[in-house]
Amino acid sequence: MARWTGCVLLLVASGTALSGCSRRPPPDFRPDPGLVERIREIHINPALSAVCPGEVIPTHYQAVLDDGTVLPFERRYDRRNPPALHVVFLGRSSREAVSQEDGDWVTDPDPLLSVMTGFRLSVFLRAKPSINAFKVVAPEYSCLRNAFVFVGPPGDPGQPGGDGPDITVRIGVLGSPFYERLVVAAIEVGSAPPFFVLAPADEVPRADWLVVESRGGRGGRGQDGSPGTAGANGSPGCPGSAGAPGGAGGNGGAGAPGGRGGRITIIGPEEEPFLAGLVDGRSIGGPGGPGGRGGKGGPGGKGGEARAADPNRRCEAGSDGPNGPDGRPGPDGPPGSPGPAPQIITVPLRQVFASPRMPPPIAELLEYSERAR
Repeated sequence: MARWTGCVLLLVASGTALSGCSRRPPPDFRPDPGLVERIREIHINPALSAVCPGEVIPTHYQAVLDDGTVLPFERRYDRRNPPALHVVFLGRSSREAVSQEDGDWVTDPDPLLSVMTGFRLSVFLRAKPSINAFKVVAPEYSCLRNAFVFVGPPGDPGQPGGDGPDITVRIGVLGSPFYERLVVAAIEVGSAPPFFVLAPADEVPRADWLVVESRGGRGGRGQDGSPGTAGANGSPGCPGSAGAPGGAGGNGGAGAPGGRGGRITIIGPEEEPFLAGLVDGRSIGGPGGPGGRGGKGGPGGKGGEARAADPNRRCEAGSDGPNGPDGRPGPDGPPGSPGPAPQIITVPLRQVFASPRMPPPIAELLEYSERAR
């Protein structure tokens, strides 16, 4: 049974069903000039008042006419019944989000990009740019991860795993236009640029809110055992002699040890020393490498062929020698040792984020916090 979808279905002579409905308008689709003259305002209507970085803001748009009539900008297009207004008639821009064809917005996943401004959405009527609208959607941070594991490089065959990377966590409470008290954590791993985790202070538990783990790399695989030698072939005769047994395969070597856990440093404000307790720093040795594979046993020698001096005498060939036993796999390597306990340093708040690698929004948050005090 066909279901009515609001699109026109046409049956052509060949029996093929064609739809009169399309999601995308043709390139020459334009609003009626008379309708454009009657538009006095446009409204942006996000479905969400706050959104997490990286998520979508479902959004609809409306036009207000000179008599107060409100018309929607449609998201779909029906070529048999074109809408009076469509989202393609709107120019859309934002520094913190990317507009989609249907009018929704995909927000930037970097939480610092919107921390001071929110997600700013701007639209204008292409046919009359003086008719425009602006909306700010506040950021929220419930979707951000707060547990991270960083692993050192694995070892080459027979070599220990690399040490876990050094991690520095800088944590403080700052203010933003959207949150009076916002926990900001900057995580620096080795020489990589920092990344950030944010959360309203009243939503953060008292301990172990942020988990960072520096784990040593896996140890390298042990050396494989050497293959056994082939057994000697038997001598021809009547009967032929048996082939010699194959040599035993060599045992695999032990796996290499895992790498050591890396160093973790936590820098928090001396004004609120308890903040360091929000970070659970773990330095764990890496797993040992797997043992080497045992060598394959050597093949047994071929039995000697039957060969008689008397052509009337019946002889049998010698039996083949047995294959040598396979070598045993080597034992797994031992785990690496843990790194030192996390080092906790407390300094004045402004020095917590005193790193040349901090992006400009951190300085803006600090200045905003100082002005708000």
